[in-house]
Amino acid sequence: MKFFIDTANLKDIQEAYDLGVLDGVTTNPSLMAKEGIKGDENVKAHYKAICDIVDNNVSAEVIATDFESMIKEGEELAKIDDKIVVKIPMIKDGVKAIKYLTSQEIRTNCTLIFSPGQALLAAKAGASYVSPFIGRLDDIAIDGLALIEQIVNIYDNYGFSTEVLAASVRHTMHLIQCAEIGADVATCPLNVITSLLNHPLTDSGLEKFLADHKKANS
Repeated sequence: MKFFIDTANLKDIQEAYDLGVLDGVTTNPSLMAKEGIKGDENVKAHYKAICDIVDNNVSAEVIATDFESMIKEGEELAKIDDKIVVKIPMIKDGVKAIKYLTSQEIRTNCTLIFSPGQALLAAKAGASYVSPFIGRLDDIAIDGLALIEQIVNIYDNYGFSTEVLAASVRHTMHLIQCAEIGADVATCPLNVITSLLNHPLTDSGLEKFLADHKKANS
């Protein structure tokens, strides 16, 4: 399973990369705004700064919602760096844009997926990734993990190369369950990844080892 970090914060991205387990980054306009990144040139420069940290897979989202504008914006984003994956919303013109960008060998990430039908359309259009939002479905009492399982099964049935990128992953159980189901990627905040390090028996075991060493060598 690939681990992506869902942020535009360069410090968090660098920390996740230094940990040695980071495979990519996902961003969106809300995350850019959270970091105070404003203006087209500043946004593009920030994407480039992210690309300079990681090895691959930086999802950069278009703002446009019509076909022609999404194509133009997607091509501009792709020019920033070869690591860029153009993030396109799951709308009719978005599916058309994914088809076109794929024909131009530009990788795409279809975002705001909330049903297996949407995921099927994105895969048929040639999306590199689809991003089903687990947490947002959980918020309205719909099982987000069940959606991940449905999409994984459908893609396995027909051999789609599109990767399932579980998004809106909010805690470690989401992450572990996505791995059990077979999601190709999970994207989440840094604290969800680092929480995997924690177990009380690890802490108590290390404390005992160190205490025994100190006693034997005092």
